Amino acid sequence: MRRQPVLVVLRALGLGDLCTAVPALRALADAYPRHRRVLLTTAGVAPLAAAAGLADEVVTTEDPRSRVHSVRKPHAMYSGSVDVAVNLHGKGPESHRALLAAGPRRLIAFGTAGVPGPAWRADEHEVHRWCRLLRESGVPADPGRLDLDLPAAPVPDGVAGSTVVHPGAAYPARRWPAARWAAVARAEASAGRAVVVTGGASEAGLARGVAAAAGLPSSAVLAGATGVVELAAVVGAAGRVVCGDTGVAHLATALRRPSVVLFGPVPPSLWGPPPDRPWHTALWAGRTGDPWAASVDGGLLEIGVDDVLAALDGLPAAEPVAAAPA
Repeated sequence: MRRQPVLVVLRALGLGDLCTAVPALRALADAYPRHRRVLLTTAGVAPLAAAAGLADEVVTTEDPRSRVHSVRKPHAMYSGSVDVAVNLHGKGPESHRALLAAGPRRLIAFGTAGVPGPAWRADEHEVHRWCRLLRESGVPADPGRLDLDLPAAPVPDGVAGSTVVHPGAAYPARRWPAARWAAVARAEASAGRAVVVTGGASEAGLARGVAAAAGLPSSAVLAGATGVVELAAVVGAAGRVVCGDTGVAHLATALRRPSVVLFGPVPPSLWGPPPDRPWHTALWAGRTGDPWAASVDGGLLEIGVDDVLAALDGLPAAEPVAAAPA
């Protein structure tokens, strides 16, 4: 039996990281149609990667060093060693070493000591960075291929056409004050729009507090009640999304939902929505800072509630939501 060639991609990061790598993953699918594509990613985003068909197989790993080597072992769907390994995880050298442990015939990665490849650029948008890596390695890649199909997952009553308010973020530096989120949610509800508040399990308390301060019913709180696929379905059914610089912003881009995204320490030129999609608005005070800081960024605090409401008022109407595939 002829062995199917294997391509392994490492992107073991968060939701926004997965979404920004979609154009590169699409490019690899086109460039290696005969290969079995294996994506190594985190457990938190693996279900969405699988549902979106971003790879033939999704393998979860929290620490690339402890799992990448396992792709060399015989598997029910392929056997043999790795033919091509692609580092969409970082600039190395640690992630390079993790992939090299799989013994690939070819490694596509940014250049570092002992590993040839294109030069890393610090001031480069995350989407363009990985597409450039592929292009300079001989793989055509279009950074505009950001779209995901709406996942086939049910959404709660009242979500369709609603305003999704997502107040959380991975680090305090990127968390706009809860009282301001509540003011935005209250204004949206007063304008006659249904409002839902989303977040992960660790953000459920924050979401409940925002909803209560906004005068929303407890049923409006979806934080902690959705997995990543269900969260994507909620965003995809929404009329608009307002959030910070976090994974939900990238879901809104991928699913073509109008959005207002608040940026603080990191400029939208590095992580923001594409400028050629006018249904996304990025708010930024023009100051940079530490995105991992333990307190809210000063530039983020310069964005006021009125700024956000004005941006929401300027959003175009959402396109009709296409039915999810059966």
